[in-house]
Amino acid sequence: MKLVSARAIVKALERKGFNLVRVKGSHHHYFKQGIGLVTVPVHGNHTLKPTTQRSIMRHAGLTDADL
Repeated sequence: MKLVSARAIVKALERKGFNLVRVKGSHHHYFKQGIGLVTVPVHGNHTLKPTTQRSIMRHAGLTDADL
């Protein structure tokens, strides 16, 4: 798994059909019918922690190829 910034995860989610439904502070909440709500902590252009990125990718059904 290559480590990426939260902005790269957000772009991948949007390409997969997720829609931004709420921004609460630095946390962006994306929703897709059939999958549910995915929360992404966006802190500038910093790289996500590996465990956080893995959790988001697993919940959203993203692969390394999607990034």
